[in-house]
Amino acid sequence: MAVTQKIAPCLWFDNQAEEAAKFYASIFRNSKIVSVARYPEAGQETHGRPAGSVMTVEFELEGVRFTALNGGPVFTFNEAISMQVICDSQQEVDSFWEKLSKGGDPAAQQCGWLKDKYGLSWQIVPKVLPELLKDHQSGKAQRAMSAMLRMKKIDIAELERAVRG
Repeated sequence: MAVTQKIAPCLWFDNQAEEAAKFYASIFRNSKIVSVARYPEAGQETHGRPAGSVMTVEFELEGVRFTALNGGPVFTFNEAISMQVICDSQQEVDSFWEKLSKGGDPAAQQCGWLKDKYGLSWQIVPKVLPELLKDHQSGKAQRAMSAMLRMKKIDIAELERAVRG
């Protein structure tokens, strides 16, 4: 019996839901487009979308289900919501950073955060980072935080050098 995900994020796009879902699915290994729903003629006076155009796209990234909605330009993404990508290595950090930031906003890059070409914020986080910062009173955590605040993309080796002093 398949387990369904009880809570799933819905990402509001102007009209790029399918394009964005395909873009994200191309970046993460265990990913797929699950289904595409199209706007019907009914309700056109409310939704204002051409009948047959993409309404929603259900997709999975690493087993997490998302919905992308073409809802129009009324709402846009901001940094209050972001997607975290937990990385095992610098190679993973570099790969996700390069792919997700391509065409995005370089001014929005700081401390492992980036904004992709659709305006969605992502945190590219090495798995070791929370461990380095967990004891907020230690000198190691202070040095790790100081080093991280100077970074755009997180550099694990640099964090580890900072922690060693």
